Amino acid sequence: MEKVAKGLFVQVAYKGTLDDGQVFDSSEGRAPLEVAMGAGMMIPGFEAALMDMVVGEKKTFTLAPEDAYGEHMAERLMDFPVDQIPADMNPEVGQTIGLTTNEGQQMPALITHIDEKKVSLDLNHPLAGKALTFDIEVLSIAKETAHKPAPAAGGCESSGCGSCCGNCGCNH
Repeated sequence: MEKVAKGLFVQVAYKGTLDDGQVFDSSEGRAPLEVAMGAGMMIPGFEAALMDMVVGEKKTFTLAPEDAYGEHMAERLMDFPVDQIPADMNPEVGQTIGLTTNEGQQMPALITHIDEKKVSLDLNHPLAGKALTFDIEVLSIAKETAHKPAPAAGGCESSGCGSCCGNCGCNH
């Protein structure tokens, strides 16, 4: 029986929960997740847990923050002057907004505080600093992707993320 190995494409049904039991992500009701083993598109601990599994095998495992989205870092908390916020924007505490990096990448930022002088943002990944528990089942193992190629213009491969086909490395 073929085992999950680097260079293969693995279809996985999964549910991810936090320590308090809250589900943060699941493939339930959606297409399974396809993992290109060794491509570096998944958090390291998830891909490592898949290694050597076989079709039909189920596993539950917990990843420490360093094997998932890293520790919550204080240096990723930033303040911006209120006058730099676009006039048509109405920021609220708890709202996630999109920032654009100097390289043109989109980055989510959580608004944590607002006063008359500044808006405070948390640029950490929402799951940073958290242990993640996954229940997974390997549904298939193949030498080629099960996904159709993205359209040449305007699709996932040309823009970094479309609807997403799962082949662009955007982790969606």
